[in-house]
Amino acid sequence: MSWTGNGRGAACWAAGFLVLTVGLGSGPSSGAADTSAAAATAPATATAAPVSHVFACTDYTAGKVFLIGRDGRIEWDYPAPSCNDLWVLANGNLLFNTGHGVREVTRERTVVFDYQSKSEIYACQRLADGNTFVGECNSGRLLEIEPSGRVAKEIRLLPEGRDGGHVYMRNARRLANGHYLVTHYGEQVVREYRADGTPCLDIPATGGPHSAVRLPNGHTLVACGDQPGGSRVFEADATGKVVWQVQGEELPGISLKFLAGVQRLANGNTVISNWLGHGQFGKAPHLIEVTPDKRVVWTFADHQNLKTVSSVQILDAGGPADPVRGDVWH
Repeated sequence: MSWTGNGRGAACWAAGFLVLTVGLGSGPSSGAADTSAAAATAPATATAAPVSHVFACTDYTAGKVFLIGRDGRIEWDYPAPSCNDLWVLANGNLLFNTGHGVREVTRERTVVFDYQSKSEIYACQRLADGNTFVGECNSGRLLEIEPSGRVAKEIRLLPEGRDGGHVYMRNARRLANGHYLVTHYGEQVVREYRADGTPCLDIPATGGPHSAVRLPNGHTLVACGDQPGGSRVFEADATGKVVWQVQGEELPGISLKFLAGVQRLANGNTVISNWLGHGQFGKAPHLIEVTPDKRVVWTFADHQNLKTVSSVQILDAGGPADPVRGDVWH
């Protein structure tokens, strides 16, 4: 395990190593807390301290969820087959999907919630009322499940008995207004549904949308896969117009592969999960943090222990971090 960093924000990584890059950040592009005033008071000759993070992540290929310390070493892991979504809750428990289910476990590895289905599942979320939101891919069902396991609400996006297949749905979120935000990977669209399941907004997402996040300013942050036109993260306004984007080979020295997960930090930076499946093992960093002006300030790569990081939650982003309250934009 080794670290690298420089004061220019240049991107660099090496197979089998944790690699950090640093640079002086800029103000957010839209919707995040403005840090420009703080930046303006910094001495012109100041050198930024190396960026590092404590975080949780999923590894789809290894079938595990991980907690990674600031030194880049694995501090905790737990089996999670085909895992694409996770949350570290305010109580320290981890909530994540397990291929055909959703599970919550304590740090002592006690299972406190477990839902299983015949359908593939790639989306989960703990709600303010204590229920758990689950997005079922094949069945096209959006579920809100009580801690007892009883289904409190069901929305069918597909007729009963119809199988949407492996690519129908990836990540999904229940929004604060009761609507649902769903990435339809195969259709290459992010669609917002009202509380009754009727669609109200389509955001085109060529390349195959994998994750979508509704930001506090009403914009939508979308990570896309590696289909034609993909390998990108973009931010769209309330009308669906793209107002910010990182794509392809745009970051010097870094190849964007299949962008599966994404998190917008309070400082306006965006952390991207660069999924390295489809023959891309070891060919790029697992995680990349970019500023609004597209400068790389941090990367993570540990190709000895991880294969395909599909989702990330940064745990030291500053300020409150209760996912149920909407503090985590992921």
